[in-house]
Amino acid sequence: MNNTQFQAWLNKPSNTLIMGILNVTQDSFSDGGKFDTPEQAAAHAIKMIEDGADIIDIGGESTRPGAEPVSLEEELNRTIPVIEAIRKQSDCVISIDTYKLKVASAALDAGANLVNDISGLTFDEGIAPLVAEKNVPVILMHIKGTPRDMQKEPHYEDLMGEIKDFFTAQIAKAKKAGISNTNIILDPGIGFGKRLEDNFELIRELKQICAMGYPVLIGPSRKSFIGTALNLPVTERLEGTLASITAGVMNGARIVRVHDVVSVRRTVTITEKIMGMN
Repeated sequence: MNNTQFQAWLNKPSNTLIMGILNVTQDSFSDGGKFDTPEQAAAHAIKMIEDGADIIDIGGESTRPGAEPVSLEEELNRTIPVIEAIRKQSDCVISIDTYKLKVASAALDAGANLVNDISGLTFDEGIAPLVAEKNVPVILMHIKGTPRDMQKEPHYEDLMGEIKDFFTAQIAKAKKAGISNTNIILDPGIGFGKRLEDNFELIRELKQICAMGYPVLIGPSRKSFIGTALNLPVTERLEGTLASITAGVMNGARIVRVHDVVSVRRTVTITEKIMGMN
């Protein structure tokens, strides 16, 4: 998929898109330290595209629970050369996973096509005007707290209601900044300030988020709620990931953010056939 095809999909979301995760970090919970050079990272991105990924999501700062932020300079040094290296080989859709204005701006200038903001436009006030000016899509994710403290006893009186209220406010903020309605994607933030039971409820009740009228992304891949439920380490969470993806797609998710592209592509294909989508 190239950017023209992605823009057409945004205007009429239909089939489920696979977003391949590319963390160019040392401390991400699953793949930190695996892609230390732009060449290694670009090669993995191209492999994911060949395996069936529609979007490559590049992150230069770990957002795992308890993660410490990295400097602006470090995040730029990790991400921008990777985007440039991929662009020399492919016109694939590239997402920059950041909440920092300067990283997002540099990434878009280097060839990225959309911004994946884990803060849903709350950490850096400059993201919304940038997205509007560049006329690119933005993923608004729900998070309670920050990566450093989000898993320190998160609590909800009404999980789905509170998340929908957050999205209502942030969508209004996005539109006020000039972001097009068709450039907004919602991510309920599985694992980001959520208790074990909250993550399962999010997937079970996902249709409530989908009913807001925007494409919905989910990112359950290898996360701790799966590991806790199955008592398994991060390397053994594929089946739990695939079950979560299946349920998410059947409940309306149209983008899934994952590590295991081949397995997820096969799972999504069969799930969509069961649903009569292809």
